[in-house]
Amino acid sequence: MCMRLKPSLVSQTMNFSVSLFFLTSLAFCSTAHAQKPTGKPGSISITPPEVTYFALERDTLSSIAKQFTDKTSNWERLGKRNKIGNDRAIPIGFPIIIPADLLPEEASVANVVAIAGSVTQVLKDGSESPLVIGNTVKEGSRINTNKNSFVSLALVDDSRVSIPSNSQVSLAKLRVTKYTKSPRTEIKLLQGRVESTVTPLTLNQGSYQVTSPLAIAGVRGTHFRVGVTDAGTANEVLTGAVAVAKLETKLETKLAPKLEKTNALILPAGEGNIVNLAGVGHAITLLPAPELVGNYQLQESPSVQFTVQAVAQAQQYRAQIAKDAQTQNLLAESMAKDLRFKFEGLDDGAYFVKLTAIDTNGLEGMPRTLPFTLKARPEPPFPLQPKHKVRAETVEFKWTQLPDAKSYHLQVASDPNFATIVMEKTDLTEAEFSTTQLPLGSFYWRLASVITKNGGTDQGPFSPAQSFGHFATQSMNAANDNGEDNLNFSWPSEAGQSFLVQIAQDIDFKKIILAKNTAVPSLSMPRPEAGTYFIRVRATDADRFVGNFSKPQKFDIQLRWTSGSGEAIHSTSGVVRPTKYQ
Repeated sequence: MCMRLKPSLVSQTMNFSVSLFFLTSLAFCSTAHAQKPTGKPGSISITPPEVTYFALERDTLSSIAKQFTDKTSNWERLGKRNKIGNDRAIPIGFPIIIPADLLPEEASVANVVAIAGSVTQVLKDGSESPLVIGNTVKEGSRINTNKNSFVSLALVDDSRVSIPSNSQVSLAKLRVTKYTKSPRTEIKLLQGRVESTVTPLTLNQGSYQVTSPLAIAGVRGTHFRVGVTDAGTANEVLTGAVAVAKLETKLETKLAPKLEKTNALILPAGEGNIVNLAGVGHAITLLPAPELVGNYQLQESPSVQFTVQAVAQAQQYRAQIAKDAQTQNLLAESMAKDLRFKFEGLDDGAYFVKLTAIDTNGLEGMPRTLPFTLKARPEPPFPLQPKHKVRAETVEFKWTQLPDAKSYHLQVASDPNFATIVMEKTDLTEAEFSTTQLPLGSFYWRLASVITKNGGTDQGPFSPAQSFGHFATQSMNAANDNGEDNLNFSWPSEAGQSFLVQIAQDIDFKKIILAKNTAVPSLSMPRPEAGTYFIRVRATDADRFVGNFSKPQKFDIQLRWTSGSGEAIHSTSGVVRPTKYQ
């Protein structure tokens, strides 16, 4: 509260210095609306974007301007902000508000919070060194990312700068204001792209801008991308708004604070534009985010694959793999025109894929980020047999042996989705299994490897399903010696089959006396000498599948009586044989 004193009372009771204090107080009563001291003298209160200082004895606007803004000449700005009309002494404890734009700047740093591949930092002196997580990067540093390399930087206000592969970025300005720590950031994009997620700057009156050879983009809290392309500088706004202007001179630092007051184009979320030599291009609506098709959520192959649904007016697509939902910890990226993406070299684990469509202007559209899980290890063995068909009573399963496998898991089903499993073995220690219990029909089979991990067992994904048909084994009709000059054999057949017939004197078919290919399911041959023989037949199907030989069938050739011409002697009961054969 301002005191009202009579001049006579002042002169009679106060010495000169005390009188001066009260006169100064009276001046503040008229110009500063009688504000009360609200803080401890000499203390400051930080209320971004401003700082409030509580005056000490004999403080003036000039001394306060020198102390807090480094320039005595700023006293007039302080006077206007605090509604004080002169540079006289200020009452003890009186609050003086210091605007953010008058505060001096201090050096800041950026921290490397995510990195993949080969990323280097070039300092002001030209020295170059690789970046790793935990490094700090200072103003003036240039960052280069190689192919399939990425880095994310965190600023003091938790804003993030993501630099993808094949890019070159200079941290032209990396500072904060004294006391309030409001960021003052300028990213100079020299090549490639940069994606920024900026913490809202409304309260602390910070500034963040990205400059390129042709354009400057200034923001107040947003998520946007800037890229240098053959067509010019591409600007794409995902959230918030960005003021975009053509960079006519090299005075970027002077232009940045006044960007909103120029004829800059304001791009809202979901829009972008191209800035080229001709000027600032008009706003263009960004393409919508692509959709994924198929079952992408669980990837069970080391080759991670995605298929996107076509987006109208898109000329190509980008997919990025990251460990975090914000996709700041990038691991890989790929471009595609045929809607298909394939990534190699990822470890098992949880990931996110970010997808965008790129239009004919070269503008990248809105992103879609989706989670997926990779569980591809231990890898399944490679199935060897059966393939396509089995014509045997015993069905033999064989596969490749894996060095680390403790056991194998075999499933046989009657449908490709394995909804109806007809046979399952979970503890096979060898790379083969035989069974006579499988009925005839069409089946699917698959395998998984089981290893020891962390004191327990870990089963990997199943191999792709293999189909096969189980058909009846080849057989022979009964073979009998009727005593005639020619022997006739026959067997069951299917349309389109051809056959290999073998006759031998031993059951192991080491003494083969006849081997004949025939297109009909029968054989006629001259009568051999008396003795014991074995016959078997093997079919080749119309699809060229070669089956197994039938079980050897034994038959005996008996002695018989013949005439002088060698012909068999017949009686009413048939061929006449020696007594022991009758």
